Amino acid sequence: MIPLFLSVKVAVWATMINLVLGIAFGWYLSRKRSFCRQVLDVMATLPMVLPPTVLGYYLLVLFGNKTGLSKWLEANFGFGLVFSLNGAIIAAAIVTFPLVFKPARAAFESVDEQLQQVGWVLGVSKSAVFFRVFLPLAWRGILAGLLLGFVRALGEFGATLMVAGSIPGKTQTLSIAIYDAVQAGQDAEVNQLVLLISVVCIAVLSLAYYLSPKRA
Repeated sequence: MIPLFLSVKVAVWATMINLVLGIAFGWYLSRKRSFCRQVLDVMATLPMVLPPTVLGYYLLVLFGNKTGLSKWLEANFGFGLVFSLNGAIIAAAIVTFPLVFKPARAAFESVDEQLQQVGWVLGVSKSAVFFRVFLPLAWRGILAGLLLGFVRALGEFGATLMVAGSIPGKTQTLSIAIYDAVQAGQDAEVNQLVLLISVVCIAVLSLAYYLSPKRA
């Protein structure tokens, strides 16, 4: 099914983006101790509490066809974000970022800092300490957050609809297809789509629970 394929594609790309940004930001804030840390933490958590439609509106203001940023992206990279799958991916990545960033930060903070100091005493570089000590010890929490972010991205609706719209075969993800089918009174199709996404979400959430640090 095309909507399922588009949803999986959006979720995979959004998760890959957050894999890099979420881990980097979680590591940075787990080490930093200042007032700036609290401000950055609030800003990074904001997508979790703001309505998705509000986030979608902000993205439209930032990346709308009439903005300089949108024209720059099209001129240099040849793609736009509004009414495209790229916009759906960016919207899903922003909405799900806190679900990846928060567990990553908690996982890094749970690692004993003395291990870092021991590594430095032994002459190990900071980057080597991160990849050889912190990342292996924190991977379960990070992976659980990535799975939660993937599930949320798979069912993202509000921000995606605002930015990417509902174009069948192009930007109509599974959640939007369900909404359109309900509006059209296609009950049989709605039941199939709802059952499909429910089974996928339950399976991934079960895996995320199994990998959570509580069961380590």
